[in-house]
Amino acid sequence: MGSDIVQDVDGNIIGCRYCGSRSIRKHGYLYRAKSKRQLWMCNSCGKRTVNPSILEKAKFVKEVTDPDYIPIEELIEHRKRKYSVKVKGKESRRLINIDIKTEGAIGICHFGDPHIDDDGTNIADVYALCDLINKTDGMFAGNLGDVQNNWIGRLSFLYGQQSTTAKESWRLTEHFVNSVNWLYLVAGNHDVWSGDGDPLDFIMRDHKGVYEKWGARLNLRFPNGKEIRINARHTFKGYSMWNTAHGVAKAAQMGWKDHILTCGHIHVSGYQVLKDPASGLISHALQVASFKIMDSYADKLGLDDKNIFNAPVTIIDPKYEDDDNRLITTIFNPYEGAEYLKWKRSTK
Repeated sequence: MGSDIVQDVDGNIIGCRYCGSRSIRKHGYLYRAKSKRQLWMCNSCGKRTVNPSILEKAKFVKEVTDPDYIPIEELIEHRKRKYSVKVKGKESRRLINIDIKTEGAIGICHFGDPHIDDDGTNIADVYALCDLINKTDGMFAGNLGDVQNNWIGRLSFLYGQQSTTAKESWRLTEHFVNSVNWLYLVAGNHDVWSGDGDPLDFIMRDHKGVYEKWGARLNLRFPNGKEIRINARHTFKGYSMWNTAHGVAKAAQMGWKDHILTCGHIHVSGYQVLKDPASGLISHALQVASFKIMDSYADKLGLDDKNIFNAPVTIIDPKYEDDDNRLITTIFNPYEGAEYLKWKRSTK
């Protein structure tokens, strides 16, 4: 150790300032007021100093260039600004205002998980429903996620078990998403598997509706001043063998005071109507099944068929109050819902 050459930060060879020996070593720090300086000890004479002598100048000096280096003060300020932007972004998405421009009653058809590329999905029914929405005055559409299978990673082998290739799946997804002007589209777990490079986000770029991962809360503002809150998520936490709508109904009971709460993900149907005793608000909790009717995974696990509806329609008549059961009418069959909506709008 004593024969090692010691250099300072500039590459100069340093040694004992008293005897000139090169054999020096670090010996803790010297603290003075608010400063801290490196202390050196000479292995030859035993003296200590914070100012060793330069015995030999460095023969070259390398310029320190680190393109990623940011002084710590600037780094802290940058993180503060970044957090502030994040908070503002989250707050702005907490409840998204949407102004409804049409007078009278409207309908919202909530699509359960489409899985548009799956062999077990009746794609003809999906597109027939898109046509129904487009030709029905006052009808809007929402999508609860899992637009396609989007197999990735270790699940990529499942493309070998479906007739649609990965490339064809994205072509179908783009065509389907652009077939309807979505009021909202929520990305489910299959959708977010794409990561930060989200093709679905890119496809939705020209749509006027809301696109969010996992869930979104909308505040529909009607021309007469009435406001209706919709809480649409891919899933709400909580399951029960006795109640297929347990998760979404629990969300309504445990804090989300919204008029409509709806979700998909587990490919079963369920429905509950709940009333908040404090405010009188009537909430409609909808667990929506999938368009993927034939499911080999469900067959493998022996899961029973609980698909009662996969595109329910909620009819909203804004002339009624929150505690009036005529404010929102839920109809499980979208074609019956469209007929009812036509009648409601004809009587406004």
